[in-house]
Amino acid sequence: MASVDILFEGHLRDDDHVASTVAQVREGDAVIVIDPGLVPGRGAILDPLAAGGLGPEDVTDVVFSHHHPDHTLNAALFPSARFHDHWAIYQGDVWTSRDAEGFALADGVSLIRTPGHTPEDISTVVEADDGLVVFTHAWWTPDGPAEDPYAPDMAVLHDSRARILALQPKTIVPGHGAPFAPSDETPR
Repeated sequence: MASVDILFEGHLRDDDHVASTVAQVREGDAVIVIDPGLVPGRGAILDPLAAGGLGPEDVTDVVFSHHHPDHTLNAALFPSARFHDHWAIYQGDVWTSRDAEGFALADGVSLIRTPGHTPEDISTVVEADDGLVVFTHAWWTPDGPAEDPYAPDMAVLHDSRARILALQPKTIVPGHGAPFAPSDETPR
């Protein structure tokens, strides 16, 4: 089973400060970083990696939930990694087209399409030691928002949220906040 660590807990503040929640998943030889975007400084990502005995060169894969800069800005920290988005894998100067839906990065770690915030959103689904974890931008924080002001089609977002909740995850890691256990109060 995979291990999951939050490298940096993201936030949305009223003073124009925005940071993505950046996570690390380890399964076998795979070291996966999810959404290495805006953070106060590179140390917010690299220091927790180093505390776990890892350097940037040890990261094998990076996943972008979507292509907004607040989720991708620090991708260059990981020069040896394969980069994954909704339709391809990128490494060096090689672009390998593939659909993200069902793509396995490692045993128990896969991607699914969850459009909503953008039409190209994907989520990372992890079978972790303590239950299923889903990394997603279908929720910005544990509180939602119930209606994403940037979503081009709210019905599509609600369908993706329903899909994620049907997986019965123990934990959801939203794009800009603390991990949470879904409940009847979770915005649908």
